[in-house]
Amino acid sequence: MEDYNKIIESLGVKFIKARNIRILQPITIKNFYDVENTLLILYNGDVCIGDEKTKVEAGDMLFIPGGKHVTVTYGDPSNPKSVSNEEFMTHREMYFEGNHDPKLIGHLPNSFGYVSFEAKVFDSVNFFNSLDVPPFIIKREDHLANTINQILAEDMTDLAGKGRIIKIKTEEIVIEVVRYILKNRLFVEQLVTNSTYFKDPRLIDIFAYIKDNLGGDLSNKVLANVANVSEDYVGQYFKMLTGINPQDYIEYQRMESAVGLLRTSKKSIRAIGAEVGYKDTAYFCRRFKMMFGIPAGKMRRRESLMNV
Repeated sequence: MEDYNKIIESLGVKFIKARNIRILQPITIKNFYDVENTLLILYNGDVCIGDEKTKVEAGDMLFIPGGKHVTVTYGDPSNPKSVSNEEFMTHREMYFEGNHDPKLIGHLPNSFGYVSFEAKVFDSVNFFNSLDVPPFIIKREDHLANTINQILAEDMTDLAGKGRIIKIKTEEIVIEVVRYILKNRLFVEQLVTNSTYFKDPRLIDIFAYIKDNLGGDLSNKVLANVANVSEDYVGQYFKMLTGINPQDYIEYQRMESAVGLLRTSKKSIRAIGAEVGYKDTAYFCRRFKMMFGIPAGKMRRRESLMNV
């Protein structure tokens, strides 16, 4: 348990957004994908996860780790409209309606709330994704449900200090999710196998270097110098501890950074690609769509619709 306390202490948690949504028509989103973690609470109606349509009960929560492709059904699962992730992102307003009145949270028909957030170890590694935790349902955790509701309500206000309260509450829900996993002994094998590399100082140095140099040379030769191992060994070393090769990890980090820039800046797609390490804009756009299922330009448009 002490090891998990150290990991939790090292977590950097960042609130991204919170929404209260009413479902306008039943849909199944194939290969839904986002870079952030999402914790959803179902108030009323239907939400199902996976191709087998495992049902989330009213009052329960669904946790979807960032970086995981998943099929999600919103609304009556008997005959939903099947849409791609790109179709959903492009025409989100056809399927969802946002509520901006805190008094109505939990009282609208066919509605759910959600909080999206980052949780990174040493401000570099996506915690839940790195542990290979799959999407899962959290049953009847009233404290966690109340915390989500408090974040939703706070986000709808303009009161002094709301950002600070949301930050504290978001950190709380991350800890509660970790506690739920440990208490119910979920994903024991993944946790034992994949949490060990957080203790390796050379690997942490590599993570930190990649984070600080996304636009630069991140070849295996450079990483080998950072970790003080041979160039021939660094790829094997990295994959042995993380389960993925370093260049795949680097591409994920670059694309995640690109998403952040698309969401928060007005820089051109060419400039964003160059900033995260892609000199060829066309190649950057191809890789972006391959990873997220939508073009970079539509990801930016999606963010303009997130207040739906």
